[in-house]
Amino acid sequence: MIAQPPPPQKRWITKPFPDSTSERMAIESLTGSLGVSPFLAALLVQRGVYTYDDARAFFRPEIGHLHDPFTMKDMDRAIERLELAMRTGREEKILIYGDYDVDGTTSVALVYGFLKNYHANIDHYIPDRYKEGYGISKQGIQWAADNGFSLIIALDCGIKSVDRVAEAKALGVDFIICDHHRPGAELPDAAAVLDPKRDDCTYPYKELSGCGVGFKLLQAFCTRRGLPLEQLYPYLDLVAVSIASDIVPITGENRVMAFYGLKHLNAAPRTGLKALIKVAGFSRELDITNLVFGLGPRINAAGRIQHAKAAVQLLLAESESEADAFAMAINKHNNDRRTFDSTMTEQALAMIRESDGMSRAKSTVLFDASWHKGVIGIVASRCIEHFHRPTIILTQSHDKAAGSARSVPGFDVYEAIEECADLLEQFGGHTFAAGMTMPVDNIDAFRKKFEEVVSRRIKEEHLTPLIDIDLPMDFTEIDAKLVRILKQMGPFGPQNPQPVFMTDEVYLASEPIIMKEKHLKINVYQGGPSHRGHTLTAVGFGFAHMASQLQPGKPFAICYQVEQNFYNGNVTLQLMLKDIKCSD
Repeated sequence: MIAQPPPPQKRWITKPFPDSTSERMAIESLTGSLGVSPFLAALLVQRGVYTYDDARAFFRPEIGHLHDPFTMKDMDRAIERLELAMRTGREEKILIYGDYDVDGTTSVALVYGFLKNYHANIDHYIPDRYKEGYGISKQGIQWAADNGFSLIIALDCGIKSVDRVAEAKALGVDFIICDHHRPGAELPDAAAVLDPKRDDCTYPYKELSGCGVGFKLLQAFCTRRGLPLEQLYPYLDLVAVSIASDIVPITGENRVMAFYGLKHLNAAPRTGLKALIKVAGFSRELDITNLVFGLGPRINAAGRIQHAKAAVQLLLAESESEADAFAMAINKHNNDRRTFDSTMTEQALAMIRESDGMSRAKSTVLFDASWHKGVIGIVASRCIEHFHRPTIILTQSHDKAAGSARSVPGFDVYEAIEECADLLEQFGGHTFAAGMTMPVDNIDAFRKKFEEVVSRRIKEEHLTPLIDIDLPMDFTEIDAKLVRILKQMGPFGPQNPQPVFMTDEVYLASEPIIMKEKHLKINVYQGGPSHRGHTLTAVGFGFAHMASQLQPGKPFAICYQVEQNFYNGNVTLQLMLKDIKCSD
């Protein structure tokens, strides 16, 4: 096991209290129309909820709020090409091709699972992470051509595959690309390129997951054919898993799809996801956090350890026995992944700590030819937990160095990598996560140039972990109604995070309790001794080191989230600590 050092010092940034004339009027209006406290009304105004209608749309997203799919550039062309392939008498073979991560495998399960009801000559393909690598592969195109496929629908990949799409076209294979990554300077010569991030695309929402773009294709297909959209909505459970796992903003259209996807996932999950929920040990209502840390890693583990087609087979499973078998196998892969993750993280942290240069650097670039390619992204994230800076973990794959990058809030790692493109063979990704390949001989030069780019671009505050605090809160505001309304503000995720509050002048009501040698449990009250009657329990994971600093009668400040604690059939209110600051 990795020794757990104290969490790094964090910056607390409290959002401004909504205090303009229009904001104060909105708080007063919401207090009356919703029957909530001014404190809760202020929290809503902070999130752009000003009127009763805003609140209704926020708390009760409607499926009718989904945008017209035909406003996406090339959607007409995509549907025309798809309908041509399905035309009676023509009936081309269609291949649904997706990336090997959660977004890609859920995309394939979504589009293949739906279209197979309308077209018999259809199959799916997931590239091998280790033999083919990310995106559209030569092997995948050749397999499609050799097996008579004339149309490939590429999901969660393809936006930069200019050469591969040209090769496919020469073999008589067309592409419909459904991607959400940033395009390059040139778009592939495909039958249609669906990507809301295209410069010439006026689609009103830009932050769809790859699976979300696939859903829009099916929405357009249903609209064109006059099919009831109700038969498509049960597939939103897959979209919700992709939204959560790909860490896209849970705003706008994503929030609508995540809301209804979670609703379906909790009421009537598809057979494969039901089996996965069972092996993950979830017994209560699922939220986005459960998908991010429970279901997503298990789906990902299939492609990280063996082949991601097992994840697609699980998601498409119809019988419970088949689903249970796949889920058990994938759960074993996830346990194996954890072993690799733990060992590699320990090695990576040791490499940083043992090098004076790396310890002082503003970026981390590490290489070990023996590291497992399937978990390098996870290891990059683990390193950031200890050394809060942009991090790239590299390993050897097919005589090349393959890497996975992760960033810190406020810093665009994709743009930094783009400045180093002359040393790379391939790269792609997002603001906070990216992948790349390069010659092994270029690693040292890349490390040097990446450090130079990061040092020039990054601000000092980006190098310190940040806690965004919504509002200071008095303990008297915390009751069952508050928790009920906070819960309804979900689904939580990027750009709609779970609210974080701050309370100062907090005192211990009893001795701190250390749990499992690394976690902290304290009973606290706010203000002087006369307030001891309003005592709350607070739990901090990884905060055991703070126990000796908290003394009876000595005030301190906490920032936290308010949650429900379920234990032995009882439900109590509990504060989940994000940080503690002592008065001295």
